[in-house]
Amino acid sequence: MDKKVLVMCTGNSCRSIIGEALINAKLDGVQAYSCGVAPSGKVNPNAKKILEQNNIWSDDYHSKHLDSLLDIDFDLVVTVCDNANETCPMFPKKTKVIHVGFEDPDGKEFDAFVETYKEIEKILLPKVRDALSQ
Repeated sequence: MDKKVLVMCTGNSCRSIIGEALINAKLDGVQAYSCGVAPSGKVNPNAKKILEQNNIWSDDYHSKHLDSLLDIDFDLVVTVCDNANETCPMFPKKTKVIHVGFEDPDGKEFDAFVETYKEIEKILLPKVRDALSQ
């Protein structure tokens, strides 16, 4: 049975989408979702571009609010920005919540998205794997 992970940030346009895609592509037995505490309603074009370049983009990825995911029983919630960490809601069961912050590449050049992708892959994936195994 797949473990379910929610990746949260503020706008759900860059970091959380990249995290969702990387978890889905690289961690076996884990299904990731993402949302924003104040979703922008769009995926940043550079976030989409870096995911396409790494062959892990899916048209299913889109900016959305937590309300659209309330029916899912998450095993782990990961906040990837300080705002989401501070405003992370309480979940019905004892859902494990961890915070792994990344700088927001929104509004920066494409190179910033490449760096964010590499950081999320290097730092977030092992932390998610560890948190799910405890």
